[in-house]
Amino acid sequence: MTSTDSIVALSSGRLPAGIAVIRMSGPQTRFVVETIAGSVKDRFTTLRTLKAPDGSTIDHGLVLLFPGPGSFTGEDVAEFHVHGSRAVAAKVLETITGFDGVRHAEPGEFTRRAFLNGKLDLVETEALADLVNAETEAQRRFAVRNAEGAQSELYSSWRRRLIHARAMIEAEIDFADEDDVPGSVSDAVWSDVVAMIAEIERHLEGFKAAEIIRDGFEVVILGAPNAGKSSLFNALARREAAIVTDEPGTTRDLLEVVMDLDGLKVRMTDTAGLREAEGKVESIGIERARAKARAADLVLLLEDMIDPVPVGDAPSAAPRLRIGTKSDIAGAGAGDGYDLVVSSKAGTGLERLLDEIAARAAAVIGSGGDVLPSRLRHVDLLNEAADFLRASLSGLSQELRAEELRLAADRLGRIIGAVDVEDLLDVIFSQFCIGK
Repeated sequence: MTSTDSIVALSSGRLPAGIAVIRMSGPQTRFVVETIAGSVKDRFTTLRTLKAPDGSTIDHGLVLLFPGPGSFTGEDVAEFHVHGSRAVAAKVLETITGFDGVRHAEPGEFTRRAFLNGKLDLVETEALADLVNAETEAQRRFAVRNAEGAQSELYSSWRRRLIHARAMIEAEIDFADEDDVPGSVSDAVWSDVVAMIAEIERHLEGFKAAEIIRDGFEVVILGAPNAGKSSLFNALARREAAIVTDEPGTTRDLLEVVMDLDGLKVRMTDTAGLREAEGKVESIGIERARAKARAADLVLLLEDMIDPVPVGDAPSAAPRLRIGTKSDIAGAGAGDGYDLVVSSKAGTGLERLLDEIAARAAAVIGSGGDVLPSRLRHVDLLNEAADFLRASLSGLSQELRAEELRLAADRLGRIIGAVDVEDLLDVIFSQFCIGK
């Protein structure tokens, strides 16, 4: 499948830069390359002088031509590596879009063409978006594994099993009188369906880990006013992210920093001190603190060891660490009963706290070897597929049970794009930047 238009875009980062990479795809690609840069050898990097239509020199740069279908998009693709000034990039783009049938690419259009030309399925496409946006090592590993097809292969294997199961059931229906169609076929089919339901359910349990990899491990700091929450928050963030004073109730709203701990994304949130609020604004801040804690993956419950003010149970079912603060001025034995003691001022105990947070986050996401559902879209369709499989096990006629198998296979096909998903494409490819 090809498009009548050729597209071009800046595919490298923000300018100015050392090098700008301009990518082109479509039927006009070879003609454009040979017109502005002369002949080049396919799949070889060639130094060329790029010429404008009037014969003037635009720049000297490297040119690569990847003929389709053996390219990223499945079409002829070219890359121009030129000096990374805004003026050079603008002139190259202006020259290329001056050719008939060539236009600027829309966001994600290169990847969309790769999907439409069968170079990627939908799950691999989404994984590529995750890879482009990866901020931590865990996110990179997760995206690479899915981009290489591990997730797609799992869903495809389930779908193939269901297609085979449906074929066996329908064969038994259509040829029940034939000697070469054993009546025990359906017994094996329904046993496999039971096993597949269990496999899908186990797979769905991994979505929490996938969410943490992509969105971050949520850590919320709770405690009474002046327990040292903002001081600890600033010390862990290594900057003055929160205002610190002796006045109780200084923090009125949620403050968040994103950290990279051992390759894992961690979101740390400072909150309002928990007490009987003295004003409407502080009351709102306290309620937001409690709501944030209820959604946390880990709660740090702080107490000032000099003047401990218990806040009771943290409003969360999440694991918690009881932390004593101001260890630099607390007396001997003051840290008894706490999981950890720290001094934000002296910096003691902070590395141990960060190590503990990183260890707990790593324990939640596991070893990284499991295939996990990476999108809520996948979860919804997997749940629907499991529901249809459960329905197929009920006391229906064989024809209706086969139809439930078809519907389950359809939902798995929608995840990878093996069935009509046109309504999803604009949403999925809008995640990409222009040039990708």
